[in-house]
Amino acid sequence: MSALDAILRRRSRPRVTDDAPSDDQLLPLVAAAASAADHAALRPWRLIALRGEARNRLGEALVAASGLQLEDAERLATKPLRAPLLLALVVRHKPSFKVTDWEQDAAASGVAHYLSLLLDEAGWGVMWRTGGHVRAESVRRLHGLAENEQLLGWLYVGGVAEGEGGPSAKTTVDARSLLTTL
Repeated sequence: MSALDAILRRRSRPRVTDDAPSDDQLLPLVAAAASAADHAALRPWRLIALRGEARNRLGEALVAASGLQLEDAERLATKPLRAPLLLALVVRHKPSFKVTDWEQDAAASGVAHYLSLLLDEAGWGVMWRTGGHVRAESVRRLHGLAENEQLLGWLYVGGVAEGEGGPSAKTTVDARSLLTTL
């Protein structure tokens, strides 16, 4: 499959099964994703795998950040349970006179996109989730983020659910309206 085919085939999978890749299955994909564009090879990112009980603790941290009432808080607490594996995407800003923070954010985002494509190609259902609580202090503490780190969101990863195997229709983009020439 070509890179173009893989990109055109990729879909967010909001419903996944309880199957998930092991760390041994993830490592070669992470190594490949690390080939994303990265000015000065700073590797300004890291991943945190959340499985099992860690997902419940994330739910508690989301609720703590939200200030929601009981019923809404219970629903928010279960969101991390939608997939058996969550991969937290962390940007690690490193001092550099030539690579600004926004460029380091872009490098970390590139790794996340590559990893999403690689997981999809390997047969896993993936969806990148963010939200208003990504930068909340309770969520930062749960992930053990350093002062120079920020959470970009989570890749929710699991098995492809029955009936979710094939590509569905995607909204097409008018590429001509997005490309200009100087």
